[in-house]
Amino acid sequence: MNRNKKVLMATASRTALVIVGCLAVLGCQNQGQTPTSLLASNDYRLRHPIVVTEAPETLDLPIGRSTRSLSGPIVGTISSFGVDSRQHGNGSVEILVPSGGANEAAVHSVTPQIRKALQRGGVSGSRISTRTYSVTDASADAPIRLSYARMQATAGECGAWPSNIGGGFGENFDYENLGCATQANLATMVANPSDLLTPRASTPADQNRRAVVIENYRKGEVTASDYTEGVGAEIAED
Repeated sequence: MNRNKKVLMATASRTALVIVGCLAVLGCQNQGQTPTSLLASNDYRLRHPIVVTEAPETLDLPIGRSTRSLSGPIVGTISSFGVDSRQHGNGSVEILVPSGGANEAAVHSVTPQIRKALQRGGVSGSRISTRTYSVTDASADAPIRLSYARMQATAGECGAWPSNIGGGFGENFDYENLGCATQANLATMVANPSDLLTPRASTPADQNRRAVVIENYRKGEVTASDYTEGVGAEIAED
């Protein structure tokens, strides 16, 4: 019995030394790291934050040097762009006209038509501005670019692999690229990026439905809608 007790005590002592040694190693590894940096090493939302900012939404219109009028589909595309500028922007659209290209005469011919197409999409004429940009190649048919400022959400570029994802001894950190695709997809799919900043205001209540409920309450009748449990879950018998 005495021998067995000595063996158990020796084993317990070795185990305690191993635990203390491991804690010392981990303590040395975590020296100099603040709680924020340790959290950032294991939180993909801090490594790849979704940033909501204002960025230009553009539409390039290829204009050939012999073009003098816009076709129907192009006019519809421009009008749709005008609608988007009012829904997702502040309703202002800028027309960037090339200067010095081979299609400069065609560009001047179709620019008034572009303004009319934007107005057809609901953009006020006072909210349409025109600006020129220089073309370095005089033989090129440079496009006309439409642009408006839009609130957009982005999580940055993915694919960063600064270190071996296998890690080293004693490390328990996520690899750098973990969660980047999830954040990027969420930023792309959200319809209104401002929803990521603050919740929307509540919509007005249905006045007709409220009147019905109050009237039923006054009469002492049931105010809830009719609901039959099991509807749609019936099994047809042959």
